[in-house]
Amino acid sequence: MNTAELLIQCLENEGVEYIFGLPGEENLHILEALKNSSIQFVTCRHEQGAAFMADVYGRLTGQAGVCLSTLGPGATNLMTGVADANLDGAPLVAITGQVGTDRMHNESHQYLDLVAMFSPVTKWGKQIVRPDITAEIVRKAFKVAQAEKPGAVHIDLPENVAAMEVAATTQPLRKNIRDTVYASFKSLEQAAIAIAQAKNPIVLVGNGAIRDHASAALTDFATQLHLPVVNTFMGKGVLPYTHPLALWSVGLQQRDYISCGFDQTDLVIAIGYDLIEYSPKKWNAAGEIPILHISTTPAEVDSSYSPFVEVVGDISDSLQEILKRCDRTGKPAPYALSLRPEILADYEHYAQDDGFPLRPQKIIYDLRQVLGDEDILISDVGAHKMWIARHYHCMTPNTCLISNGFAAMGIAIPGAIAAKLVYPDRHIIAATGDGGFMMNMQELETAVRLKTPFVTLIFNDGGYGLIEWKQLQHFGSASNVHFGNPDFVRLAESMGLKGYRISTCAELLPTLKEALAQTVPAVIDCPVDYRENMLFSQRSGALACQIDPNPNPGNSR
Repeated sequence: MNTAELLIQCLENEGVEYIFGLPGEENLHILEALKNSSIQFVTCRHEQGAAFMADVYGRLTGQAGVCLSTLGPGATNLMTGVADANLDGAPLVAITGQVGTDRMHNESHQYLDLVAMFSPVTKWGKQIVRPDITAEIVRKAFKVAQAEKPGAVHIDLPENVAAMEVAATTQPLRKNIRDTVYASFKSLEQAAIAIAQAKNPIVLVGNGAIRDHASAALTDFATQLHLPVVNTFMGKGVLPYTHPLALWSVGLQQRDYISCGFDQTDLVIAIGYDLIEYSPKKWNAAGEIPILHISTTPAEVDSSYSPFVEVVGDISDSLQEILKRCDRTGKPAPYALSLRPEILADYEHYAQDDGFPLRPQKIIYDLRQVLGDEDILISDVGAHKMWIARHYHCMTPNTCLISNGFAAMGIAIPGAIAAKLVYPDRHIIAATGDGGFMMNMQELETAVRLKTPFVTLIFNDGGYGLIEWKQLQHFGSASNVHFGNPDFVRLAESMGLKGYRISTCAELLPTLKEALAQTVPAVIDCPVDYRENMLFSQRSGALACQIDPNPNPGNSR
C-alpha cells in the first residue's frame, strides 16, 4: 500500500461519500487509489465548482465535504470555495496535489507553497511529508473541520510522498466521540433573570442554532416565553415562518421593520448568532443594547457586541434549562410583535403583481408556492439574494441556503448539485443572477452527467445589479456594470438541459412546475426589474426604507 491508498482508506474511515474535484498530474496516485474505493469521485469542470459542492455538502450534512485539486492553478482555483466554506461555517477538507519534495528547494514549474497560501482561508492545514503520519493528519483534519465553529482545512500531498510505500501495520485512526458541553448553572440563572425582567426582548437567531440542531428547543423556548424571533440570512427556518412569533429575516436594510424592533428592545437574546452573518454595528452601533449570548462557543470581541452574560454550551439544553428557571407571566407582549402584521402585508402585497419584467418580490412569492417545506432553494450572490433573504421564508432549517459569510458569486449551481446528491428526492432550485450564472454555468454539464435534475432560475437584469444600486446610492449614476448575455435557452439545450424563457408574468408559475418535473436539469431565463426597488416605501407609508445592498463587507462583489 502506498500513501495515496492509505489516504483513501482514511477518508473511507471518516465516512466520505464523494470527492469533488479535477484530475491532475500531481494527484494521479489518489485517482488510482479511488478506483477500488467506495468513495465516488465527482469530476467537475472547474475547481471552484468542486469546492462549492464540498462547501454545500458540508453545510447540509454537518460532515466535511471533500474537494481535490492538483497543484498551482488547480489549487488557486479551489481557494474561493474553500474560503466560502471557512467563513460560512461549513466543514470542508481540501486536498491538493503538490510537486515532489525534491523540487521544493528552488523555483519549480507550477510550484507554490500551498500550505502557506491556504493558511488565511482555513482553520488548519498541513503537508504530508512522510507516509506514516497520513492517518494522524487526516483524522485531525476532519476533527478540526467539524468542530464548532466548523470550517475548512487543507491537506497537501507531494507526488513523491503519495507513491511511497506504507508499513503494512499502518491503519486509519479510530474516530473519537466528543462529549457534549453544557453551560454553567450561574450563566443559566443570570440569563433567566434577565429574560424575566426584560420588557421588550427580541430573539436574534443565527446559523449556529441550525448547526446545533436546536430548532425544536428554540421553538418551544420562544413559544412558552412569548418572545419575538428574527433570524439572520443563514438562520432561515430555525423557527417556522408561519409561527405567530416569527418576524422573519433581518439584515436586508439599514432601516426596516425589524430595525424598529431593535430600536425599542431592552434585551437582545442572541442564539447561535455569528457576527459575520449580520454585523452588530448595524443594529447596536453605540453598543448600548444589553445582549445575552447563547451559543456553543464564546462570543467574538466587538465594541457593538459585548454580552453581559454568555451561556456557552449545547444550545438546546441551555434553552431548556433557562425555560425551567424563567417566568414571564403577566408581562405584556414585546413591542416587536406589533410589527408582524405589516411584515406579512409587505410579503403578500406582491402576490398579484403582474408587471413585466417581473419584480423580484413576485418571483420569490411564486418560488414559495412551488417548493414544498422540505425542498431546497440555493441562492447565489447578487441583487436577487437581498430579496430572497427578505421574502423567501422557510418551515425547516437548511431549506434556503444563502452564503453570507464570504458571500461568493457562483455558488448556486455547484451547490445545487451537492444538494441533489444529499437529497435526491427533494426539489432543488438554484436562484442566480445572470452574472453569477456565467461564473460556474459549466457545472451544468456535471449535473447532466451525474443525472442530478434541478432547476436554475436566472434573475436576468443584464448587469451587476447589486453594484449598480451602490453606485446610484453613492454617486447618483452607474458605470461599468452592464453586459450582454448569451441565449440562455439555446445554451441550456446545447448541454442537454431543458431551457425556458419567461415572456409574461403569468408564465412563471406554470414554467417552474414544468421545469421541476423534468428528469434533466432545467434553466429558466426570467427577466427581472430591480429599478423600482432601489428606493421604496413600506406599504404602510410609515417608514421609508432604502436598501442597504451591502450589509456585510462580503457582499461587495
